[in-house]
Amino acid sequence: MYSYSYFLLFSGPFTQRVLLTLEEKLLPYDLKLVDIGNKPEWFLSINPEGKVPVVKLDDKWIADSDVITQSVEEKFPNPSLVTPPDKASVGSKIFSTYIGFLKSKDPADGTEQALLNELSAFNDYIKENGPFINGKDISAADLSLGPKLYHLEIALGHYKKWSVPDSLPHLQAYMKSVFSLESFTKTMPLTEDVIEGWRPKVMG
Repeated sequence: MYSYSYFLLFSGPFTQRVLLTLEEKLLPYDLKLVDIGNKPEWFLSINPEGKVPVVKLDDKWIADSDVITQSVEEKFPNPSLVTPPDKASVGSKIFSTYIGFLKSKDPADGTEQALLNELSAFNDYIKENGPFINGKDISAADLSLGPKLYHLEIALGHYKKWSVPDSLPHLQAYMKSVFSLESFTKTMPLTEDVIEGWRPKVMG
């Protein structure tokens, strides 16, 4: 059993990435919900920095989704979720450009185009290499990018009335495929929680 702590009010994409990894590997885990705005003493005693996600693996608490997912992969290599190194960075700039556009107050500052450039590049990649980043098999890169695209879709739809353009059909199909995975539907946050979670970034 893995004790797994995360935002009660805002299940971020990094948290869902870890949950997806555990689900895809069919590993049992004990999920504990933490209100990040009112962190309990027991949580701070095991995780003084108060960061989420955090997982207890082999009686050791591990924070940071990169470290957690790598540790799980090493301990439980089957089924493998390893993304080949030459494909591991595909789509890696989408999240930062999404945040730039979400926070932007100036329609002419180029942040929307920066995001569209990254999404277009990913659309072209999937067209040639899909349906997933590593071809026919789901891998760690999809479990990292999928939750970010889910947040992008909800937050930009709500705060910017923006959606992925129909000129990117391969990206749209990719999102639909990932969002419909059983592991994804089991672990995805509520729409209203995503909206509220991003509100400080938008209003900031």
